[in-house]
Amino acid sequence: MIIAVDAAGGEYAPHEIVKGAIKAAQDYDVGIALVGRKDLLYVQTSRHLRKLEMSIVDASQTIEDNEPPVEAVNRKPDSSIMVGIKLVREGKASAFVSAGNTGAVLYSALLGLGRIEGVERPGIASILTLSIATPVLLIDSGANANCRPNYLVQFARLGTVYSREVLGVPSPRVGLLNTGEEEGKGNRLVQETYALLKQTDLNFVGNIEGHGIARGTADIIVTDGFTGNVVLKTLEGLGDTFLKLRNVGQVFSNAYHMESRHQLFDTGLGSLIKRIDYRESGGACLLGVNGDVIIAHGRSQAKAIRNAIGIARESVGRGVCQIIREEMAQPAPARS
Repeated sequence: MIIAVDAAGGEYAPHEIVKGAIKAAQDYDVGIALVGRKDLLYVQTSRHLRKLEMSIVDASQTIEDNEPPVEAVNRKPDSSIMVGIKLVREGKASAFVSAGNTGAVLYSALLGLGRIEGVERPGIASILTLSIATPVLLIDSGANANCRPNYLVQFARLGTVYSREVLGVPSPRVGLLNTGEEEGKGNRLVQETYALLKQTDLNFVGNIEGHGIARGTADIIVTDGFTGNVVLKTLEGLGDTFLKLRNVGQVFSNAYHMESRHQLFDTGLGSLIKRIDYRESGGACLLGVNGDVIIAHGRSQAKAIRNAIGIARESVGRGVCQIIREEMAQPAPARS
């Protein structure tokens, strides 16, 4: 298994990306193909190339985070994102991991890999570990700002496959993110989606309010990409705030020689900080395209990249893409 990694994408590229890729190559039984400027990458990896199953694939162009995705992809055919997607399309890589411009990754995947038959819009599936018991899958978390009800139903089907095959949930409970639990709540999109989900054979448990995400009321939270991204960024901000509070607490404890410098961990807050830290999850799967693509956070450093590669390895190993192809090719069964 070879995982292509965008070494030019993200705020800390290429140094942190390379560090994470090296760690992944050491920890996982995978090959790594670093995609980016060959001259820069060779300097950072030369002593590891022979020891580890790593290679460098040259890409002369880089798509920056502030560039319009469609324009940038069309203008830069030799970008690290386009070259990485091409490796997957040609079967030279099993998956592609990027912390670069999310819109560019999405457009490149659609352009280079295409949609799986039966999928109108791919969705980004983010794993949330707010609950100690079982991770929750949030889909869509940023690919589609404007959605139709049938898109959300497809997200539910995509998420069900991923939750079942990768997270090990036999019959994932699907919840529809809404402002209330009652069936008649929400805007037109949510109301119409609710009616459609009721007709499927999915394990649909109804509407889920925001506080239900942390309570583990459902295994899959379905929403449009705009709302999902707001939820995701809010949780990331919360994690950053708690992390700063922990660090400040440790500074004061050390300064005053207090024995309780790990007090936050003793109260369980340390465990929560770890669970909502994006570095722990690594990245999110782009479900619905003809290939395994993992979108990592733009601020990803070595730990996050290493974990994102781990997600790619798991997704490929479980055959998620092929299972989605098989299930989406069949008409959605109605609830009996």
